[in-house]
Amino acid sequence: MSAWLIGLPLIIGAAALAPLAARRWRRGVTVLTVIGVLLLAGAVVLLLAAATAGSASAAATAAAAGTAASGGNTGALIGAGIAVAGSSIGAGIAVAYTGAAALAIMSERPELFGRAMVIVGLAEGIAIYGLVVGIILIGKA
Repeated sequence: MSAWLIGLPLIIGAAALAPLAARRWRRGVTVLTVIGVLLLAGAVVLLLAAATAGSASAAATAAAAGTAASGGNTGALIGAGIAVAGSSIGAGIAVAYTGAAALAIMSERPELFGRAMVIVGLAEGIAIYGLVVGIILIGKA
C-alpha cells in the first residue's frame, strides 16, 4: 500500500509532464496524453482497490502465512524493476541525443570518432549502473 502512495505523485507528475515533453512531436501529443490519462486512471483504480480492501479472514491469513516470506520481498523487487527501467529509459534518451550529435560531428571531422564514442559510451553507462542497482536489490530480496 505504501508503494502506491509513494508512486502516485510520480504517476501524476509523469501524466502532467508527458504533453510538455512531447511538444516537439505535434502528432504525438494526443497519443501521449491519452496514454498518460489511461495510466493515471489505472493507477487510481488500483490505489482505490488497495485502500478499500478489508482485512483478511482467519482462514485466508493462515493460508497466506506460508507465502509471507515472499510477500516481504515485493518492495525490493519493485525497486529493482524501477531502477532498471528508469536507467534504461534515461540511457536510451541520452544515447539518442549523444549518438545523433556524434554522427553529426563525425560527418564533418572523422578524426573525432574516438572522442564521440567515449561520450556515447558514458551515456550507455547509465543503464549499466541501473542494472547493477537492480542486481543488488534482487540479491537483498
